[in-house]
Amino acid sequence: MPAKPKKRILIFSLVYYPRFVGGAEVAIKEITDRISPDDFEFDMVALRLDSSLPKFEKIGNVAVHRVGFAMKHQESADSLRFPLFLNKYLFPFTGYWKASQLEKVHYYDAIWCMMASYNGFAALFFKMMNPAIPYLLTLQEGDPISYIKKRVSVLYPLFRKIFTKADLVQTISNYLADFARQMGYGGRIEVVPNGVDVARFSRKYSSEELQDLSERFGKKAGDKFIITTSRLVVKNAVSDIIKALKYLPTNVKFLVLGGGYEMKALKELADKEGLSGRVWFLGYVSHEDMPKYLRISDVFVRPSLSEGFGNSFIEAMAAGLPVVATPVGGIVDFLKDGETGLFCETGNPKSIAEKINTFLNNDDLRKKIVAKAGQMIKEKYEWNKISRDMFEVFAAATGD
Repeated sequence: MPAKPKKRILIFSLVYYPRFVGGAEVAIKEITDRISPDDFEFDMVALRLDSSLPKFEKIGNVAVHRVGFAMKHQESADSLRFPLFLNKYLFPFTGYWKASQLEKVHYYDAIWCMMASYNGFAALFFKMMNPAIPYLLTLQEGDPISYIKKRVSVLYPLFRKIFTKADLVQTISNYLADFARQMGYGGRIEVVPNGVDVARFSRKYSSEELQDLSERFGKKAGDKFIITTSRLVVKNAVSDIIKALKYLPTNVKFLVLGGGYEMKALKELADKEGLSGRVWFLGYVSHEDMPKYLRISDVFVRPSLSEGFGNSFIEAMAAGLPVVATPVGGIVDFLKDGETGLFCETGNPKSIAEKINTFLNNDDLRKKIVAKAGQMIKEKYEWNKISRDMFEVFAAATGD
């Protein structure tokens, strides 16, 4: 019996590894790395931005083709300055052009658009010019839906077509499935959440290694570390965690992993509140190193104003940390108050502090929640399971 021919999928992603890494980029890599190239091969069109990145490279099972002009840029994709940010507005055209060039070389069984952003317009234009090629749209949006709709302004009718022209929509939460319906999509929706590499985030470290890392931040006997891993943008509300420190004992310190346009303002806030000695801004930390920082911490906190899903929360759960979060967006799919974490109020530093204190002062509750959350992660959110579910989504998108 002849071997079943492999399928080829073209991905539209605004940015990608190794310089620009967020939840969407992690999802693409973790999923494609686990899918055999004998079944599916992937090309990608993405922005280059940083001149240190090659215009083409193979990353795992993805052939990455980068477009747009580039400069020396060491910050996050959220912190683009003039003229680099113009790349985003040009990407609907540069991304479409590159995809059209690739389509002349490769036959694509489907296109896969990661998020309905600037790259969504590029995918839409490609679909309109190639209507026979199936179009899969994945929604990973974390910004408030009201903000997303307002941002597209006069392009709103065209923005809706990113949804309505899709042949299949996959979302990472029920919240985003509702978003797809609001935007007029009437077809099939598959809810497949993001996942976590449980082996990586639950790995054990030697006591010496953890001690050395703790000492870098001056952690003494009796000190407690709270931690967040997030882009430093308004919607992740890191400022509310800094303000919450005023309601917590002085032995509670705060580790901030991540970069973004709010970095300067957050540092100024810590100085203004007299808390700079209790807050460590560590910038970008790789997924490979992140578990170590989680292991020296006591509570994970991210009081998001909005959230499509939130990889950081389930990564913290896999690392054995209790989680404080807000009941917004896709978080409610996996965090049950008093069972797999604790909810604080949105925009309320005092409420954040109260929930942190609950974990620090109630060891029985902490252990119960950590155990239940860890079991849930292993059963529902391991990347191996998620990649199998996404394999079925790709099969459906390509007509198998």
